[in-house]
Amino acid sequence: MTPNHTDDVLVSVDGRIGRLSLNRPKAIHALNLAMCQAMIDALLKWRDDDAIEAVIIDHSEGRGFCAGGDIRMLAESGAKDSTEARQFFHTEYRLNHLLFTYPKPITAFMDGITMGGGVGISQPAKYRVATEHTRFAMPETGIGLFPDVGGGWYLPRLEGRVGAFLALTGARLDGAECLALGLATHYLPSEKLDEAKARIAAHPDRIGGILGELSVTAPPADITQHIDKVNRLFASDTYEEILAGLEADGGEWATKELAALHSKSPQTCKVALRQLKEGGEMHDFAEQMRQEYAIGSRVVQMHDFLEGVRALIIDKDNSPKWDPAKPEAVTEDWIDAIFAPLPESEKWTPLN
Repeated sequence: MTPNHTDDVLVSVDGRIGRLSLNRPKAIHALNLAMCQAMIDALLKWRDDDAIEAVIIDHSEGRGFCAGGDIRMLAESGAKDSTEARQFFHTEYRLNHLLFTYPKPITAFMDGITMGGGVGISQPAKYRVATEHTRFAMPETGIGLFPDVGGGWYLPRLEGRVGAFLALTGARLDGAECLALGLATHYLPSEKLDEAKARIAAHPDRIGGILGELSVTAPPADITQHIDKVNRLFASDTYEEILAGLEADGGEWATKELAALHSKSPQTCKVALRQLKEGGEMHDFAEQMRQEYAIGSRVVQMHDFLEGVRALIIDKDNSPKWDPAKPEAVTEDWIDAIFAPLPESEKWTPLN
């Protein structure tokens, strides 16, 4: 494999650990193809190196861990022949799968914005550290994409219907909420992170103990007050039934979430519900990534993604014109076509 050199990821060895520091602060460390490949190359090298006992993933500076993927590139590619977009998804999902199956313990420091692609590289880690700065979300329904990078695996395995709620609304969680839901394993004050990393480098056999010693009691998790409403109002796998239930409820919380859903792509919301339903029944993470790659290969060329990126990222008018505009116009046949397996020669494959 040709090494992929990029300054956008700082690859280093500190004592007995390998360290991957995302280093693209102006883009809040959003992942591009070179970053994914550089991380794969380092992880494969360390996997067979007895001198490396554990891996840390963090970011170099700035206000976020990782804001997602290179959305503008995906849209530009999708508007053409989508070759570049498919190559990015294929490599990014290989990275997600490599992390998921990695034989050495990984610690991800989710300090700051952790969205989309940042979720994909933190959730496979054995240790996932949240702080008072953590802002976790899968906001893809707002741009006509879908909660990929393993979202179809992680979200349906959360308590009750929280995964469906997060996938549809794109709700942001703070560090305390991530801890309460199991998206984070530890909650540390950000001022303790440097000490945590130094101690882990010195004692990679004691990661759990070190993080436990430096942990503090997290503030109350706001989402726990709404779990009953989430489970009741997001219970259905049929999007129209969720909308009708929120409307019928009429309470302040339901009205706010209904307004959030009305701003999202109906197509994406239906894709997400099907993705989580099927992903929750899968037994193999690679199978999930294969399905997500098939979905991504198609969605990236469709109107709603190109329009969502235009409205939220390029023109920033925040007024996407979804097509179909109404959920009932997004038929089962329409969704079936998005989920159909790719031809054998085009399917996603994990690394050997």
